[in-house]
Amino acid sequence: MERDIKIITNEAVALLKELIAIPSFSTEEAGTAELLSRFLSERGVAASRVGNNVWALNRHYDPAKPSLLLNSHHDTVKPNSGYTKHPYLPEEEGDLLYGLGSNDAGGALVSLIAAFLFFYDRADLAYNLVLGASAEEETSGPGGIETLLRSLPPIDCAIVGEPTLMQLAVAERGLMVLDCTASGTAGHAARNEGENAIYIAHDDIAFLRNHPFHKTSLLLGDVKLTSTVINTGNKAHNVVPDSCSFVVDVRVNELYSMEEVLDSLQASMKSQVVPRSMRLRSSSIALSHPLVMAGLALGREYYGSPTTSDKALMPFPALKMGPGFSARSHTADEFIHVSEISEGISLYIQLLNQLL
Repeated sequence: MERDIKIITNEAVALLKELIAIPSFSTEEAGTAELLSRFLSERGVAASRVGNNVWALNRHYDPAKPSLLLNSHHDTVKPNSGYTKHPYLPEEEGDLLYGLGSNDAGGALVSLIAAFLFFYDRADLAYNLVLGASAEEETSGPGGIETLLRSLPPIDCAIVGEPTLMQLAVAERGLMVLDCTASGTAGHAARNEGENAIYIAHDDIAFLRNHPFHKTSLLLGDVKLTSTVINTGNKAHNVVPDSCSFVVDVRVNELYSMEEVLDSLQASMKSQVVPRSMRLRSSSIALSHPLVMAGLALGREYYGSPTTSDKALMPFPALKMGPGFSARSHTADEFIHVSEISEGISLYIQLLNQLL
């Protein structure tokens, strides 16, 4: 088995290098979608594609059996200005593999593909395996996992490949982005005229900074409110602005609905508060679910994740678990350890063996 894992890891790393070399920003993943389709086809897997999402079923798919989705994404954010290495030039230095998307979430994607191929020809599986490489995860775009799920057969549960150091992210914060607008009255700054919209926004932002939501989750902690953008559009230094817009990033734990949080803020703030979306809800999977039990049996630990993934858009139990470390995501000179990919493949196979 150890020898098999080494061979499988080498193939997975080679695929990851090819993925890194193709820019694949959200909505622009056609190149990596083509690569993934070709990679599967060359191994005798009938891959399907909807938009830039690629999916496949195990060879002996049986609609009478429950189905387990193995999902990760192949889109990336854009490289930030701090890069010192070429983001699209995969570079190995010892155990490190550098490149944009290597950690988030290329390592998880190629590891899940390796596990899928390992079980692909088995006729005695208790679950069907459905492989899904999704697009637009980084922007939660409509052409991503939601489009993919509409093309798939019924799914009973999922493993979502994201960098968790192969620990078990059993809960995940929801994400709600709020566009807020404070309205005042324009005037001349020299004559102390008008009502300054910046001051109204300032008071609301101060309120957000200190506003407590009293229900604290054991897994996810408190609801978290962060002001991230502010703008008046005012170019003149001597004009009191009549409008000030700001953006609030809200991370919701599983003890509150999006509607409860929104209603509370709208009732307490002077600014107009409008949610961009309430799709990305907090999610969790029961500790008694077979996926979690299998992970615990392998010595993995469970926790609540502060970040949001495609898990939020899945209407079935999903476990977030994958090689790599979340804190490396979206950083300059992104990297993953090759040994993490090897461990990821091995643990995915061991976990699936307990279910299949």
